[in-house]
Amino acid sequence: MSSLALLSGCGLLSGSASDTEQTIKVGTVSEPSTLDPAASWDGSWELFRNVFQTLLSFPTGSSTPQPDAAESCQFKDAGSRTYQCTLRKGLEFSNGDKIDAAAVKYSIDRIVKINVKAGPKGLLTSLDRVTADDERTVTFHLNKPDATFPFVLGAPAMSIVDPQSYPANALRDDGGLTGSGPYTLESYQAGDRAELKKNSHYAGFAQLKNDAVSIRYFKDSSAMVDSLKKKQIDVTYRGLTANEVVDVQNEKAAGKPLQLVETVGTEIRFLVFNPKDPLAANPAVRRAVAQLVDRDALVAKVYKGTAEPLYSMVPKGVTGHTVSFFDTFGAPSVPKARTILRKAGITEPVPLALWYTTDRYGSSTALEFAEIKRQLDASGLFTVTLQNRPWKAYTQGMQSGEYPAFGRGWFPDFPDPDNFIAPFVGKENAVGTPYEPKEITDQLIPQTREVSDRGAVSKKFERAQDVLSDDVRLLPLWQGKLYVAASDEIAGGERAIDPQTVMCMWELHRKTSW
Repeated sequence: MSSLALLSGCGLLSGSASDTEQTIKVGTVSEPSTLDPAASWDGSWELFRNVFQTLLSFPTGSSTPQPDAAESCQFKDAGSRTYQCTLRKGLEFSNGDKIDAAAVKYSIDRIVKINVKAGPKGLLTSLDRVTADDERTVTFHLNKPDATFPFVLGAPAMSIVDPQSYPANALRDDGGLTGSGPYTLESYQAGDRAELKKNSHYAGFAQLKNDAVSIRYFKDSSAMVDSLKKKQIDVTYRGLTANEVVDVQNEKAAGKPLQLVETVGTEIRFLVFNPKDPLAANPAVRRAVAQLVDRDALVAKVYKGTAEPLYSMVPKGVTGHTVSFFDTFGAPSVPKARTILRKAGITEPVPLALWYTTDRYGSSTALEFAEIKRQLDASGLFTVTLQNRPWKAYTQGMQSGEYPAFGRGWFPDFPDPDNFIAPFVGKENAVGTPYEPKEITDQLIPQTREVSDRGAVSKKFERAQDVLSDDVRLLPLWQGKLYVAASDEIAGGERAIDPQTVMCMWELHRKTSW
């Protein structure tokens, strides 16, 4: 977010092709870190979406969660504090065990009990308790209004697991996986591959267009693209660099049997300014940086059109998106930046250290920060020093407040504007630097979480982004595009990426062939 067998009825005569010909091999660099949903708040969701079920999910094209294992779900009160789901009738795990409300309660409770560090319990801060009211009815009692809770239940971390196969107080450690999703996990070799097969017990929203999936995990995207060109795999997703995307485009233009499906993604990149640093704490310094950064040049030079300039923390395609930073600062301007600094009494070039991580967001990150340094230095208003660390050490420095200004990326947990603002504000937040804009934390976020109609709160999120653009504690840079590269024999790539940017393998199939 693999190999697929052909969709029956796609035009090939039964028995006319070998097993190899009936298999679609999909490569990805998104290897799961765990097979247990209770431990996952990362790229493991790619696999989970295809082998587990959640009560709600996000079908392609839907920006709101829709029933999956549930038949229906709704808030039972006007204050968005009691959320109730009724399960579909006759649900079973892939091993034939029954799925009931008790199994759902068990699955959510164990996430809280096990409480893996940096795990999915962080998504359940508004949950007080879960009750299994009868065989098919499960109720979530919240400790505060939270209209985003249905979105949380749609996250693959909230996958329903079999109580007979998963310990209540510990992670499953036998290398097995028991779910109720579209596929069963037939075999798994860490760092190599996962073999999936159509789950005959599945009952949910997905309409499978193939019978099997074989996922191949790559450490290096260049090797993955090379395998695609050599027809060793048929589809790639996750990890394509800008140069590799351009390379596939060129190969296609030259008549090679390849295709590239592009969709707008919700992955974002931004700068964070640390209020503990004397320079970064100065609003004039932050505003001057915001006035100088040329997003168009950054995207063109480094990402070669595989990303889009971003002028708010809420990306295009998500309710409440605005261009608040463009409205505030307009086009990049050295004179305007100089005026901002001079009014604050700053007449000498500002020495600013910018930090980035070397191994979290891909090889383009170093080029990105080199371009930002070039832009700021060229203004004559800053002298920028670049520093970097591997992700593990980087996060430690971030949490300890060591960096004056640093880069962060964000892959949303769910496609709601709340998830692009709330995680970054408050005394404790996802970026490690306290930021408490009272209008957002005390008014706008609590108010929006009381409203289940998410479209009705767009104005409040637009206001929140105005606050963020005034403060410039967070400076959005770009949002990524998503690419599926494939053999031109493959269909379904344009529908395979869901709003959580997870690949839904069931959408892929071979084009009709006679």
